[in-house]
Parts: sequence; C-alpha cells; structure tokens
Amino acid sequence: MARTDASDKTARLILVYNADGGVLNALKDAAHKIARPATYPCSLCALTYGWVAMHSDWRRFLFRLPLEKVFLHRDEAAKKGLAEEWPAVLLDAGQGVPEVLVPASELNAMQHRSELMALLLERLKDTGIVAR
Repeated sequence: MARTDASDKTARLILVYNADGGVLNALKDAAHKIARPATYPCSLCALTYGWVAMHSDWRRFLFRLPLEKVFLHRDEAAKKGLAEEWPAVLLDAGQGVPEVLVPASELNAMQHRSELMALLLERLKDTGIVAR
C-alpha cells in the first residue's frame, strides 16, 4: 500500500454498503436482516449495524480515526465510479482513484466487527494515515 502524509486533511474513508439507498430499501434491508440474516447480502452492514442502528463500538472506532468518513450505498458509489464489488472500504487520499483497503472478499469472510476494526487500523497504519 502506498504511504500517505499522515497530516493530509483531505483523506477520506469511504464505506460502501451492498445495498441501495432510500427509506424503502432501508426498511426492506432491516426486515431481511431480521427474517433471514444468513442470506443478507451486505457483510459490512451485518458487521457494523444492528437491525437499524450502528453498533456503538464501531461508531466510537470510526469517530476516533483522523480522517473524514463517507458512507455510500452501492447505487451511489456506482454513480461515482467507485469500486466494482460491494461491500468495500476504500481510502481516498486525494491522489486520484480511491484505494480499496478492505475488499468484499475479506468483508464477507469476517465473523465479527472486531476483525474489521483490527484489519482497518493495520491498513491505515500501513498507509501512514494512522501513526504506528
């Protein structure tokens, strides 16, 4: 991974969910997570959200990261030309195309958000965004 100046204030963490935006879609997603959680298609959402709200430990983790956070649904990300597989966590260091930090294949294999937090922190350290 490319190193980035840790003082770069333009860096953004982009979290792309494998779900479409909108109130009706959010209601359908919540019902799907409750009724058939094993078949829910967005592992990022399943890891970081309860039925409707973000898990507090994940929220605290994100809040402490020294970069802007952008949350997108797949339909919004597609319009921006970001990534090709959803879900994904990207880093936009302001130097062109955002880099995929955590691809769908890794997110889909995770069992708990603590795995995601540890991996994301390590990858942000590798880029220099977060100090070692």
